[in-house]
Amino acid sequence: MINKVLTVIGARPQFIKAASVNRAFKKEKVNEIIVHTGQHFDNNMSNIFFDEMNIPKPNYNLNIHSLLHGAMTGRMIEEIEKILLMESPDLVLVYGDTNSTLAGALAAQKMHIPIAHIEAGLRSYNMKMPEEVNRILTDRISNYLFCPSDKAIENLYNEGFKNYPCKLIKSGDVMQDAALYYEKISDSKSTIINDLNLGKDKYILCTLHRQENTDDKNRLRNIIQAYNELSKDLRIILPIHPRTQKILERITIDIKFEIIDPIGYFDMLQLIKNSEFIITDSGGLQKEAFFFKKYCITTRDETEWVELVDNGFNIVVGANKERIIFESKKIPEKSENFNVNLYGNGKASDFIVNNIIAE
Repeated sequence: MINKVLTVIGARPQFIKAASVNRAFKKEKVNEIIVHTGQHFDNNMSNIFFDEMNIPKPNYNLNIHSLLHGAMTGRMIEEIEKILLMESPDLVLVYGDTNSTLAGALAAQKMHIPIAHIEAGLRSYNMKMPEEVNRILTDRISNYLFCPSDKAIENLYNEGFKNYPCKLIKSGDVMQDAALYYEKISDSKSTIINDLNLGKDKYILCTLHRQENTDDKNRLRNIIQAYNELSKDLRIILPIHPRTQKILERITIDIKFEIIDPIGYFDMLQLIKNSEFIITDSGGLQKEAFFFKKYCITTRDETEWVELVDNGFNIVVGANKERIIFESKKIPEKSENFNVNLYGNGKASDFIVNNIIAE
């Protein structure tokens, strides 16, 4: 019987997912202990999400950040282990593919505590991405693999997971739950569209933060030059990631589009809803674009969200300046039907919690 769950989170998308699942836990009167590793330490990247989304303040905040991957993950394991000894949860819940995800899973596995991994089975097949390493290792040691899509289930079957002592469960995507739930709240609370004087469908929402793009000067310049070119016809709005901001301060590069400070979830929902389309290297924003029936151009060489590509909603272009511009100009001609159920239609969180408490 699962009565006490310890949840490990540390990055923006995990706060969003945790908000939906937390509501489901409350309905079922499950005691949830929240551990925030501190991986996203900027106030606008962390605290604002707890404040505006009414997520309970974390029971523990480890404040671990700004370290190399090994040091960060190691320190997280050490501190999470101490908390597990104090709390003795029935289950540890982790989300996604961050260092926090892997650290929570490893700490639990060493102490023989069952692990549930939400967003299991995703693969980009790029082992240079730390996220790919994290998700593969987390899947392998988890007991309950909640997969957001058919493709995620297929990936795990292809890797032999049917031979491992774990449960593979297609759950849908809890980020869609959050997007649908908070959409109307953001309509009344966010003022960013008026503040920036944005017209509906008159701008492109962009993000740029993946290490493969920001740490490679050629890729970074190509993407920024493409944004500069596109900004001649449509406004470009780019909420800056703190790490990207630091990199841009160190290099000489001409920026002709609009950079804004990091924003909260409600503001981001409004920017997504009112944009013409989205260009991003984020994993979560690729899905959020789909939730609000917006096309997405992905500035990565591959994506774990292959069903979005297969259905024509997402175009993967890498850091190729010409392709970014070419595909952007083709967006107005596209006419795919967004009314397809790829991720559970907003019911994933209840489904996951009901499966957990049934154990």
